[in-house]
Amino acid sequence: MKPVERRLFLDRFLNYVRFDTQSSEESDTYPSTLKQLDLSRRLVEELTELGLDEVELVEHGYVFATVPSNSKKNVPVIGLIAHVDTSPEVSGANVNPVIHKNYQGGDIILSKEQVITRLQNLALADCIGHDLITTDGTTLLGADNKAGIAEIMGSLVYLKENPDFEHGKIRIAFTVDEEVGTGTLHFDVHKFGADYAYTIDGETAGEVEDETFCADTAIIRIKGVNVHPGYAKDRMVNGIKIAAEFIDQLPKNTMSPEKTEKREGYLHPHALKGQVENTEITFLVRDFTVDGLKEKEAFLQNLCDRLNEKYKSARLEMEIKESYRNMKYILDQHPDVVNYAMEAVARTGLKPVQNLIRGGTDGARLSFMGLPTPNIFTGGHNFHSQREWISIQDMGKAVETILHLINIWSEKSK
Repeated sequence: MKPVERRLFLDRFLNYVRFDTQSSEESDTYPSTLKQLDLSRRLVEELTELGLDEVELVEHGYVFATVPSNSKKNVPVIGLIAHVDTSPEVSGANVNPVIHKNYQGGDIILSKEQVITRLQNLALADCIGHDLITTDGTTLLGADNKAGIAEIMGSLVYLKENPDFEHGKIRIAFTVDEEVGTGTLHFDVHKFGADYAYTIDGETAGEVEDETFCADTAIIRIKGVNVHPGYAKDRMVNGIKIAAEFIDQLPKNTMSPEKTEKREGYLHPHALKGQVENTEITFLVRDFTVDGLKEKEAFLQNLCDRLNEKYKSARLEMEIKESYRNMKYILDQHPDVVNYAMEAVARTGLKPVQNLIRGGTDGARLSFMGLPTPNIFTGGHNFHSQREWISIQDMGKAVETILHLINIWSEKSK
């Protein structure tokens, strides 16, 4: 394979991050913010300019396109997916990307308030001599997931310039609202028409992620008894205080995000709202197995039962809403999907690392919708932060990985 030049993806990435595509958890529209469509429409133009087939911006904001097969073999249809939106947690407006050429170690000072420290960013040690892209410290960069978009687009430019590079039919999808958990809400898997797919939405170079959390949301609703505080003796039952007591009975050194890592799950009190009479706690429940998820939910139900017994005139009730499940349950039924991705990484010269995500991706839901979809690295770090950074060289490796991957599917087909 010919070398992948940074001109295939770099200028596109630096342009994409200047689009403010921040999604919103407060919105009741889909997509949650219309400004995401500004980038979607731009991508439609670029895909059309590259000569792809079936380029369209569908009703719910997804961009779909097709690269026809040039293989004589019966190759499965492979999907490449990235999302246009950025996190609601940090501003994505007026992004000013900064390139640090030939990084030689040490901390990277963005501003007085924002420093990318070597000790907190161990991946920097693998990027000596690389050209790194950061922000100016006032916004996120948007590599999550505009790096994935740029890397997919870079691979498409490569295919256009190298028409003899063998591959099967490729379907492209750029989604919306991934960061607020609804990226696949209206995704039509049948219309998309891929047999297998890959989200290009990971982090460290070389990683292929085939596991996510199993995720539920637990909502604890507390019905207190409100009385004028001047006449409340022995009559008021304060739902806010019960909520505080509920949270205080959570394990102090286990089962919380700040105390867990790797395969450890957690209970995370994510939001608290209400008044004396009606109080609500929203918990994020996470584990890598369904059994572990149910154990944590049983723990919460037990707390509800104990506090119902203690405060007889109040009432605690729990509602569970399913979010997504560990995609490994599905991907283990299709081992080639992950094995081919690992081989593609190895062909770039990187050491492939099979890893897990302490979170979820569009791929988790898509896998359970009938489209097995593991996740491939982008090379980015510190997502959702003003200290976000990415290596240009690692972005090039991501493009190489995509190209090797689609070639492997053709190579191994009959």
